[in-house]
Amino acid sequence: MTDQASVFSLAPLDLAALLCSRVCHDVISPVGAIVNGLEVLEDEKDPDMRTFALDLIKKSARTASARLQFCRLAFGAAGSAGAAIDTGDAENVARGLIADDRTRLEWNAPRILLPKNKVKLVLNMCLIAAAAIPRGGVITVTIAGEGATLSVESKGTNARVAAHVPLLLAGTPEGGSVDAHGIQAYYTGLVAREIGCSVDLSSAPECVTLRAAEAAKAPAEEATAASDAA
Repeated sequence: MTDQASVFSLAPLDLAALLCSRVCHDVISPVGAIVNGLEVLEDEKDPDMRTFALDLIKKSARTASARLQFCRLAFGAAGSAGAAIDTGDAENVARGLIADDRTRLEWNAPRILLPKNKVKLVLNMCLIAAAAIPRGGVITVTIAGEGATLSVESKGTNARVAAHVPLLLAGTPEGGSVDAHGIQAYYTGLVAREIGCSVDLSSAPECVTLRAAEAAKAPAEEATAASDAA
């Protein structure tokens, strides 16, 4: 795991601003398409064009809704401090955002309640995995050991992650700064460290795998925990 002393720290206001920029970037396109469709309906009399505009509005509204629901769990508070989230809800928002004509999502996880930060972590890992296969492919999510191990694998043509992603995940961005393009990967690492995990990234031909696991307790910590339990 990365030495905490060497981890870059982003100012809270900058973190909030960059995450807001990320969310706005995700929803501005479908919302803009809805506005364009409504303008066509106002001005166009041709039945075929009006049908096209209605289809555009419906599709864009579904996309905007799916992205907002995903962002609510992946970036938002999603309940009070210490709240747990149903992995079934996480699967639903992931499918709404990721699954399409080019990409298939395989979700290998029991339906259980997990601490919200673990759910946030796996959803953010899904975003990185999706970005690794822009031409589409298969994303496989595996949650094992009651959430002790989280794995997200993406397989597709020329699967790869940008060179700066591993550094951002580790909290050691190149140049000591984070911009709007890198905030999501940086935030993923931030959430992982908050729950005592690190995200390991490995690549093989046509495959990228992200894995997060809870750090093993030191013998002294295990002895303390056993004493407390007794």
